[in-house]
Amino acid sequence: MEIHLTPDQEAFIREAIAHGRVQRPEEAVEQAMRLWEERERTRLEILAALEAAELDIKAGRYIEVTDESMKQLAEDVKQRGRALKAKEQIVAAR
Repeated sequence: MEIHLTPDQEAFIREAIAHGRVQRPEEAVEQAMRLWEERERTRLEILAALEAAELDIKAGRYIEVTDESMKQLAEDVKQRGRALKAKEQIVAAR
């Protein structure tokens, strides 16, 4: 396979080689491909999660969030945090 890079891309690779970040142009392309593959996997995971969320919404599997429910959730988290901290202090005192 033959790949043509822009002059800016070639300069970027030459600079990376000069600074020791890569040893040869092929290594730069390999790194770029790994990053692209990772980004594509992440994109597919996000799309799958969105599809699952849409199906949950259509099936009625969701909760409606209001200002009051958020305040209650924050209070619950604070109470659990305080309880955990108190428990840790008891264990540390032993």
